[in-house]
Amino acid sequence: MPELLQFLFSGVTVGAVYALVALGFTIIYNASDVVNFAQGEFVMLGGMLTFVCQAAGLPLPLAALIAIAVTSAIGVAMNKLAIEPARGAPVVSLIIITIGASIFIRGGAQLLFGKQIHSFPAFSGDTPLRIGGATILPQSLWVIGGAVVVFVGLWLFFTRTLTGRAVLATSNNRLAAQLVGINTGFVMMLSFALSAGIGALAGVLVTPITLTAYDVGLAFALKGFAAAMLGGMGNPKGALAGGFLLGLIEALTAGYLSSQYKDAAAFVVILLVLFFMPQGLFGARTVDRV
Repeated sequence: MPELLQFLFSGVTVGAVYALVALGFTIIYNASDVVNFAQGEFVMLGGMLTFVCQAAGLPLPLAALIAIAVTSAIGVAMNKLAIEPARGAPVVSLIIITIGASIFIRGGAQLLFGKQIHSFPAFSGDTPLRIGGATILPQSLWVIGGAVVVFVGLWLFFTRTLTGRAVLATSNNRLAAQLVGINTGFVMMLSFALSAGIGALAGVLVTPITLTAYDVGLAFALKGFAAAMLGGMGNPKGALAGGFLLGLIEALTAGYLSSQYKDAAAFVVILLVLFFMPQGLFGARTVDRV
């Protein structure tokens, strides 16, 4: 029993990170139907910039806030310089542009930060908590709590605010949204800023556990996309559930089979979902976006 509980703790922790990345995918997708494969680089930037600011002598909370703010600004710049000029292009072309942006950001990070692996201190120390014979790091609780708080905030944003509903309206019909007075340019800018900020928050929360380097973003992007697809692309509830479920699948596979198979198991599940339930666990059955 303690062994199973330990695997569950590990799965929930990494699943919370996947959920945060998936929520970032969800915001961009809801605003533009675009899958932003640069989302993983935002996670990397959050961790890297926090490390740089903290190493420069800034307090860790201030370093984290600066990292999130700078990453959000990079997200806005990506929208302005790469996505907006190609607005009339097919969705597939826009997705390819996000892949190019991901490669560009990764290369820039390598030049600026080098190839070394970095980290910074955990928020609440490194003394593990013992629960039911298993242990969990205090930083894991920060990661899990951060995912839940972001999910609740996004749910309130999309369902209870006019701006959130404007994002959904822009996704459903951009021209109609413009005709009723919605500033779709602002909606896109806000969506990229929120998405990048959430990705950076994930990087800030998880770096004390997993460390960070210039090339960690690709793995986060693939797993976050898999989690979003598993839960139902465009659905915040699905992103949260898909992230946690994917993390649990990986942890149980690594624990009971082999760590060599954990990545394969996750993507086998995604393939099965795409074959038998393309809309995901919580996606609307009438949706036909690709």
